[in-house]
Amino acid sequence: MEIGSFIGLDLEGTGEYYNNQLGMARLNSARAGIYHACKLYHCTTVHLPYYLCPSVHQYLSEHGIVTQKYYCNDRFEPMGVKPKENEAIIVVNYFGIIAHKNMQKVADRYKNVIVDNSAAFYASPIDGCYNIYSPRKFFGVPDGCYVIGDCASKGIVQYDEDYSSETASFLFKTIEFGTNATYQERMKNEQRIDQSAPLRMSQLTHTLLKNINYARIGKKRVENFMYAHFMFSKINKIDPLMLLDKSCVPMVYPLVIESADLDKKLREHNIYVGRLWNNVLKEVAMDTFEAHMSKFMIPLPIDQRYSRKEMNFIYEVVTDILKEE
Repeated sequence: MEIGSFIGLDLEGTGEYYNNQLGMARLNSARAGIYHACKLYHCTTVHLPYYLCPSVHQYLSEHGIVTQKYYCNDRFEPMGVKPKENEAIIVVNYFGIIAHKNMQKVADRYKNVIVDNSAAFYASPIDGCYNIYSPRKFFGVPDGCYVIGDCASKGIVQYDEDYSSETASFLFKTIEFGTNATYQERMKNEQRIDQSAPLRMSQLTHTLLKNINYARIGKKRVENFMYAHFMFSKINKIDPLMLLDKSCVPMVYPLVIESADLDKKLREHNIYVGRLWNNVLKEVAMDTFEAHMSKFMIPLPIDQRYSRKEMNFIYEVVTDILKEE
């Protein structure tokens, strides 16, 4: 106990979105969460999609999990994968646009399913699976992951606790200087997580996650997503509403336009977007769905920082660029 001295942040603690689930582990990254799920399944091999952040494959490989990659169809469903009895499979809720009922249909095909909801924080957990959530992709926190499923907290005492405060200053500096000016500091935090062993969620992140207006943020994301679709639907090569329902709170708006330099030209207008994920082009044939998405999909930001004003600006810049091509 400490009494006296200076006053720190005064936070009300209104509660976590996921709290006291009947089977939940708080870890420091989605990668650690996926690894933990593999251990809970007692699986040393996991099937995962080609179209996935390369850090997942790298992290699992470094921690003794064998990975085998599979292709997806244009509904983001696994194709031709048949895990053995003692193997797991990762199915991904891409961009947070796949409704629970559609994820359930995919999960029902397999045993030992790990549902990657890194881009779908608000998606309800699927029973009989381990569900992975990454709050860092939705909120201003330095680390964090939820693993939700039967006995998910089993074995977490073997992991040390993460300490994020030394690399979390970018969250404060962003308020005063903006995200571009603090990007390198944020990347130092990402590198720290990349290099860490599986750890429990930091107390800093746990505290911050108790002080978020989840309803407001979810509502704003849905509004921005639907407005973006209203503007871009006629030029988007995919239909982001295809698998969506009212329960979905997307992470981004996936815009597919066959313009290889669109991301670079957007950055010239201070719209900072990247491709997901360029490494895929080195691993798959160019006529695959994965190659097309990796080469041409732009994840447009639709998060709680923005309103129709910013959505309109993005649309105007994109259409102006396309007119010049």
